[in-house]
Amino acid sequence: MPLPKPRRPRLPRTRTGRRRLVQAVMAGCVLALLPATWLYVGTGDRLRTTADVPRTEVAVVFGAGLWDGEPSPYLAHRLDAAATLYREGRIEVVLVTGDNSREEYDEPDAMRAYLTRHGVPDARIVSDYAGFDTWDSCVRAKKIFGVEEAVLISQDFHIRRALALCRAAGVSSYGVGVAAEHDVTWYYGGTRELFAAGKAALDVVFRPDPRFLGPREPGVARALAAPRG
Repeated sequence: MPLPKPRRPRLPRTRTGRRRLVQAVMAGCVLALLPATWLYVGTGDRLRTTADVPRTEVAVVFGAGLWDGEPSPYLAHRLDAAATLYREGRIEVVLVTGDNSREEYDEPDAMRAYLTRHGVPDARIVSDYAGFDTWDSCVRAKKIFGVEEAVLISQDFHIRRALALCRAAGVSSYGVGVAAEHDVTWYYGGTRELFAAGKAALDVVFRPDPRFLGPREPGVARALAAPRG
């Protein structure tokens, strides 16, 4: 027995009905863009560059994927910025936060190895293996590692969301948005942020616990006490 054909949606027949449909679509678009507007307006005064970011003890670098076990180009740019800030004495410790939910996928260790190759002493790097998303990374930076202030490092399309979420988590921060080539990945990331902004707004309102919290760790305090290389 053949399945019935799905009915095609029909436009309203009356002028009033069509006007209401247009108004509903416009209202939906406005509502969809409100979270992104909130991020843009609420974080602009916290954006800096590697040249003018205030001196802060801790930098937080968010994971951005691995290619064959090595940091992706986007992640490498973030780590390069952190290494530059360390060499210039603007930061003292780098907290690398990323995904290690599978044995064969370890963002924090790959980030640590990259930083040590670029002049950051291993003792000055702290790994967060449960930074599964931006909210988790921000909450864990505060509750697990005791970070009160930080420089956040990410791509320009993501840094505003990181700033807003870390502020909501209790971390006072400045953000360094690393420039990137406007390739397919960049456009995908920018588009994705429109949807991620909605989740960020929900995270700020409801403040869910991270997927994994665990006990407090002294890694950042210990790294700050280590000799500077």
